[in-house]
Amino acid sequence: MPLVSELSLDSAETEILARVRGEPFLQLPQDLYIPPDALEVFLETFEGPLDLLLYLIKRQNIDILNIPVADITRQYVEYLDLMQNMRLELAAEYLVMAATLAEIKSRLLLPRPTLDDGGEEIDPRAELVRRLQEYERYKQAAEDLNALPRLERDLFAGSAPLLEREVVRKPPPVSLAELLQAIREVMQRAELYTQHQVSREPLSVRERMSRILETANSEGFIPFTDLFEIDEGRLGIIVSFLAVLELIRESLLELVQSEPFALIYIRLRT
Repeated sequence: MPLVSELSLDSAETEILARVRGEPFLQLPQDLYIPPDALEVFLETFEGPLDLLLYLIKRQNIDILNIPVADITRQYVEYLDLMQNMRLELAAEYLVMAATLAEIKSRLLLPRPTLDDGGEEIDPRAELVRRLQEYERYKQAAEDLNALPRLERDLFAGSAPLLEREVVRKPPPVSLAELLQAIREVMQRAELYTQHQVSREPLSVRERMSRILETANSEGFIPFTDLFEIDEGRLGIIVSFLAVLELIRESLLELVQSEPFALIYIRLRT
């Protein structure tokens, strides 16, 4: 029994350093070797031979129209040797440019300069200068375009779901002042048709209430002004107005208006 306890204690104190494919490693290997070139950092500084030449010219503030080919060629070849020492794969364009520089240098060393059709001396560097100027313009244009704000890089379009919303438009309430203004306009129109009456027919508010209910039941919405008959004069208008007020008080009619100061309508209350 004590032997089992000691074995369990030793297993608990053992530390597993790592697991490789499920197998535990309890100690570091003695023959661990890391080569010095296991980690290499590659920096893409130049995009091509023209970019490298332009960098060498600008670094020394050299006039692009008067390039010292010997110095530039020496620095260019040193950079190529550095790339080879760093085990970088050289593109054929770099080697072609090195050969072009060597050709220009050799042509400059010739005792007799080359003449064009007009008898003027041809500068061997002219074609290279033209290519460098053209490349510089395109490179500057590319940098200017890259500096502009770009969608999904500097700017991000915002979006939000459009939720359907049902808008319930409630008609504005009809105030007592508007109702009195409407009856006043009816009274003013009735004055235009006032006639001398020898005898007056008795008018009943209850009878007028029944007539208004029948009209509202058959026609639905009725303009408030259509409830009054101008031929009945002032008395008929007052009776009709009292009948309307009584029906509203008894919750049999309601007033409806689409917007403030609009025409007032009357309908049966549902």
